[in-house]
Amino acid sequence: MTSDSSNILVVDDTPDNLRLLSAMLSEQGYKVRKALNGKTALNTICQVPPDLILLDINMPSMNGYEVCQQLKEDVKTKDIPVIFISALDDVLDKVKAFDVGGVDYISKPFQTEEVIARIENQLTIQRQKKRLQQEIKEREKTEQTLRVYLHAVSHDLRNPVIGFSLILKKFLQQEQESLAISRKVLEQMSKSCDRQLNLINSLVESQQFEMGGINLETTPLNLAKLSQQLATEWQPMLEEKKAELYLEIPQDVPMVQADSDRLWRVLENLMANALKHNDPGTQLTLKIDIIREEKQDLKPRKICCSLKDNGVGIDPKLVETLFQRYHRGEGAKKTLGLGLGLYLCRKIIEAHGGEIGVATEPGQGAKFWFTLPTLDS
Repeated sequence: MTSDSSNILVVDDTPDNLRLLSAMLSEQGYKVRKALNGKTALNTICQVPPDLILLDINMPSMNGYEVCQQLKEDVKTKDIPVIFISALDDVLDKVKAFDVGGVDYISKPFQTEEVIARIENQLTIQRQKKRLQQEIKEREKTEQTLRVYLHAVSHDLRNPVIGFSLILKKFLQQEQESLAISRKVLEQMSKSCDRQLNLINSLVESQQFEMGGINLETTPLNLAKLSQQLATEWQPMLEEKKAELYLEIPQDVPMVQADSDRLWRVLENLMANALKHNDPGTQLTLKIDIIREEKQDLKPRKICCSLKDNGVGIDPKLVETLFQRYHRGEGAKKTLGLGLGLYLCRKIIEAHGGEIGVATEPGQGAKFWFTLPTLDS
């Protein structure tokens, strides 16, 4: 008996041969289906592809060679192994059988042991192929996860380190033997280090991005206050790029239920991209809008946070794939060079129940935005 119940299709225009082969294979534990001609066989294969086909060569209307050739031309059936069965024993017949895509050839009258041995040989090869394909997929997934780690390290940790370095350089450039650093600056440094530690810890959870989910540690959050803190911490980098940041934030911004570290990553990525991909002297506007479903609706349903620049803009053709993982810009560095940052932004915002997008035109700047539901919506 066989170790599994592989599905085998037997195709032969002689009913006696069909009954004999069917009984022989059923006794060995195979699931057997039968077809009396080529057309019926093709319809049967299309409905439920078998694991292997035993195919007679000499059949009226459509011979075995023609059936096999059609199967090999179809991407859905080309990998099904076909073993030819025929009373023909000429070398040319066997050569033609292999030429049209057959994997083996059995001459009539056949012996049970030979038929079973040849079938098992081909099924074993198919099982090994499937295992190899699965191993390749698992390896590709592992490599992809590793790339997420590496990109996240380089992308998310680089920005706070640059800011920390710029602060130190600013004080080292002072012509004083004794340098005084204010408590406020030290607090900013401390917060920057804390954020780096949080980012490192978050890498441990990055495989959840692959699984379609992110663990959020949410609390009631004032996004206006978070945005202002970001503006303060990024001031050294803005000065380095000779950029200006304008805040348009109303006083009555409603609270959101959110993970502050994750949203900081979103804002920081958007800010870093705007400075990186535009010329020095760029003007940025960080704005928060309160959105209501209808004009008479006094209760805010969500807020929209946006970062607009007056830079080079983005080709509209690239917008559809902009938030996909490992997206790379086509063309100049100034236009686009993002691979992971915007993908992470999208996953974080979607995990919060919001949406993210961009409005842009070449030469007219870009406006990245994201929405979040309000705490009481």
